[in-house]
Amino acid sequence: MTTAALFTLLFLFIATGMPIAIALGLSSITTILFFSNDSLASIALKLFESVSEHYTLLAIPFFILSSQFLSTGGVAKRLINFALDCIGHVKGGLAMASVLACMLFAAVSGSSPATVAAIGSIVIGGMVRSGYPESFAAGVICNAGTLGILIPPSIVMLVYAAATQESAARLFMAGFIPGLCLGLLLMIAIYIVARIKNYPALAWPGFRQVFRSGFTAMGGLMLVVIVLGSIYGGICSPTEAAAISAVYAYWIAVFVYRDMGPLKEVPLRKVDEPLSSALIRGLWQTAVAIPRSWVHPEVRHVILDAAKVSIMLLFIIGNAMLFAHVLTTERIPHLIAETIVGWGLPAWGFLIVVNILLLVAGNFMEPSAITMIMIPILFPIAVKLGIDPIHLGVICVVNMEIGLITPPVGLNLFVTAGITKRDLTWVVRAALPWLMILLFFLILITYIPQISLWLPEYIDKLKGY
Repeated sequence: MTTAALFTLLFLFIATGMPIAIALGLSSITTILFFSNDSLASIALKLFESVSEHYTLLAIPFFILSSQFLSTGGVAKRLINFALDCIGHVKGGLAMASVLACMLFAAVSGSSPATVAAIGSIVIGGMVRSGYPESFAAGVICNAGTLGILIPPSIVMLVYAAATQESAARLFMAGFIPGLCLGLLLMIAIYIVARIKNYPALAWPGFRQVFRSGFTAMGGLMLVVIVLGSIYGGICSPTEAAAISAVYAYWIAVFVYRDMGPLKEVPLRKVDEPLSSALIRGLWQTAVAIPRSWVHPEVRHVILDAAKVSIMLLFIIGNAMLFAHVLTTERIPHLIAETIVGWGLPAWGFLIVVNILLLVAGNFMEPSAITMIMIPILFPIAVKLGIDPIHLGVICVVNMEIGLITPPVGLNLFVTAGITKRDLTWVVRAALPWLMILLFFLILITYIPQISLWLPEYIDKLKGY
């Protein structure tokens, strides 16, 4: 009775157009009030626990703030220029460079919509001007942007870690090689299409230009080294690394690249100015500008946008945790686990069920909400069947990637539609051919666990675990 009431109320509220976060919370509270023996005080306790006990979730606002600084600043543009200089001379190289830029930006942002917005707003128009069809450009970026939640640091992986009490650091390690593999698959597909349709290639700029653009982009690329290096090396926890990334992104955007803030119009070096005096002047300007930057309109705007996104996401997670609390209190995950185990499904058969459930859910809900609702149900079954929890996490994230580009709630579709000024139906048709690559990749990830597990197991061996 309680289970039927919970899910009936949830689907009823969603059908009325209620936001998913409010629907999750309201259906949970209504079920507790009228259909459950649980205390109403458990609602407040669970919401408090979702913030106080899940230390990993504190990394989310920091990674979002870091992503906002990098998206608003010129980091994305510098990464794109570096990617173009590296592989732009290959047939279809502009599209391949766009995928590479998405991979690099994903490694510093942790957000898929942010990756599509930052990279797509620059390269889609550039690809069209270079002779690529707009549908081709939009489809490539819409799909490549999904790497934002697979290549670490990933916000969805942090949510999975909080829901299962697994190590976020090991999840980040597990997502690294799959992210590279998916990016490579997309590049191979682009190259094949470009050869068939004779898409243009840029001139080879020379190694000097590659080194120059790489040096210019080094400020953004170093964030990858700082965040992932500190996590993989055991120096910082993911939450501590996220805090460092936010401070570093602020410093790079305001004081190094000077894309925003009080030093935006101040030249790094005046004409014929000696390097020593330029260095001294720059240090003095930076010292004076630090307190001014905290109240600068551009910096305040970035912080406010990051706060809005963080509050929205954490509100969804809090309500999803409340929903999961009702499920757990009524022993729904355990009953479902016992039922499915009783069917005698092998591990590979259960993974088919997992993929189907997550793909269907991805059409209607945001990734973090899906993770908090579905994983408490699926996780105990996977453990009983001997499926590695880290492997299950990567499978979950790849399914969430596909959900980001499937209607009606695919966030990447809406971001791409906003960039191209096209309707959603056009964007769906543009993204559909590339979706086949993600589905093929999902099969590989599901049934070849070592793609996900090799790196965390190798690093564990190096540490002597």
